[in-house]
Order: sequence, then C-alpha cells, then structure tokens
Amino acid sequence: MAREPQDVTEAELALMQVLWDRGTSSTRQIADVLYPGGAASEYATVQKLLERLEDKGFVRRDRSEFVHTFTAGVDRDELIGRRLRAMADKLCGGSMTPILSQLARNEALSPKQRQALRDLIDAPPPPARGKGKKG
Repeated sequence: MAREPQDVTEAELALMQVLWDRGTSSTRQIADVLYPGGAASEYATVQKLLERLEDKGFVRRDRSEFVHTFTAGVDRDELIGRRLRAMADKLCGGSMTPILSQLARNEALSPKQRQALRDLIDAPPPPARGKGKKG
C-alpha cells in the first residue's frame, strides 16, 4: 500500500522557511534565527524538528563534516502545491476552481497581482511530470 505524503506542522514550517530563506544551515544557525538568544531546550527542539523533517523527506542532512548541515528537500512551490491539492480534495471534491475563485475575488490583490493570476490561468499547462515517460 502506497504511503500518503506527510505534511508539516506549523513549527516544522517555520524551520522550512529558514532553510528556504537562508539555504544550507547548521542546527545552531537555524536555532539562532528561530530563537534568538535561546537556551539549550530551543536548540534541542530544532534538532528534533530537523530529525522529523529528515524522516519525512522534507530536509536533507550533510554528514560529511563534524557540524552537520541541512538543506530543504522540497521547495516552497512544491509544498504550496501539495497543500492546495490536499485542500481541494478535502473541501472541494478535488476541484481547484473554488480555490482559484477565492483568490480572484480577494480584495487584497493589487491590479498587478490580479494580472499575474490571469496570466497563469491563460498560460498553457506545464508538461506532465510522468515517471519514465518520453514525449
């Protein structure tokens, strides 16, 4: 039976944000961003979150040096896509139309953002990312 992709918790998401913004980082560097002036307990929390994210496949660890470093195993857009698909499945019977409608009606969008949304909708779909399939 195929394993359902896991999501990230809010605490794990905060850690992912650090990796997306800063790139490769050590546990200490991440802890310093998330908990400036933090104690040993915050460092331990970051270590545990990194272990969980590594187990889930969201983070990659480089063990080649004494101080291990971490990089994001998925990019921000991929995680956004996963979450939107999950939301569409749960709330909209798999349809993205209600989500896109909400975005289009959002009063906080600037004219430039609205045009970017229209351009994305009008653009041809990206090629399917099939496994092992060739044109």
